[in-house]
Amino acid sequence: MIFKIYPKDLIKNYLLLDVIAIVNLIYNVLSSSSKLGLLGSLLLLLIFLACFCIGLRYRNGYLLAAVLAGLATLAVISSFINPKLLIYGFIFADQIGRSHSKRHIGIAIAAIAIMFILVYWGRMDDFLFLPVMIVQMLFPICIYIMEKSKRLQSKLDAANQQLEKYIQQEERQRIARDLHDTLGQTLMMIKLKSELASKWVDRNPLQAKEELKDILYTSRVALKQVRELVSDMKFISLEHEIEHTRKLLQTAGIELEIVKDGMPPLLASVEETMMALAVREATTNIVKHSQAKHCTIRLETLDNLYCVSITDDGVGLLQAAAGNGFQSMKERMQALHGTFTVDSSPDGGTVVSMQLPLRQHGKERLAT
Repeated sequence: MIFKIYPKDLIKNYLLLDVIAIVNLIYNVLSSSSKLGLLGSLLLLLIFLACFCIGLRYRNGYLLAAVLAGLATLAVISSFINPKLLIYGFIFADQIGRSHSKRHIGIAIAAIAIMFILVYWGRMDDFLFLPVMIVQMLFPICIYIMEKSKRLQSKLDAANQQLEKYIQQEERQRIARDLHDTLGQTLMMIKLKSELASKWVDRNPLQAKEELKDILYTSRVALKQVRELVSDMKFISLEHEIEHTRKLLQTAGIELEIVKDGMPPLLASVEETMMALAVREATTNIVKHSQAKHCTIRLETLDNLYCVSITDDGVGLLQAAAGNGFQSMKERMQALHGTFTVDSSPDGGTVVSMQLPLRQHGKERLAT
């Protein structure tokens, strides 16, 4: 029942104070003898309470009308009973401060001043009304600032929650991408080794045993990669990744040629890690989709750009573009302000090109 009369969001901060103030006002009015009489006093109190209830429910023009009517009612009560009852004008000063209109607040402040002047007209020798009037006039401004601060804080909290959801979503996408890029190649190697082992198990058990040893080692590598991804993305050396790629392609029966033009530049750990993951994804696509027999990885520095290109002689873009690997490589290079392109090779097959702008910086390894 109380929620229908008093807004739930105001109960914690205002209900007790409003109850104390209104009960005291009713007691002071009904316990005083005046020309109004009991019926007149009750009628004015009912109007006061009606204005108070309307002021609780609205923040628009109805609030302003309720406050003005409430102040007028209080002015009549104070004129006939006791001018000091104007102190209860704080009730409406507080309510108008929660208005969303500065214009309405300004009108109500002017009404408060008029109320005090009319009631104390002829009693100007009583200077005690001045500080009370001034405080009541400033009160709506203070409440307005406090309420605006709450609204801004609420918006900020909502924005922070939205940002947190966005960060969580981005983190999930990063983990999914890293699982795809990192574990995809390792699992592909396990698959190839398993196929080789099944072929050798009858014809050459010793060779099958060696393949099974490689599967066990690669499985341990996969477990280590999962642990690294759970903790965070770790530093991946481009040189080590290319060496790992050589083993993968060799297992798949694809010949790898590495062409290095000059000394490799000094890359930041994040840059080298991103580049290594992109190379990993590109070579994984070659094993999965290209049906290639030969692959070339070219690393060179041109015009302050570090360029890495991966060329195969497979079936071409239609098959190589399967899956979402190219999109993840593109996102990685864009994050580094680099470029990523996929083209058809003149001799058939696919050319994956990555260009990374070089900057002067030191190299700090990511935590391991």
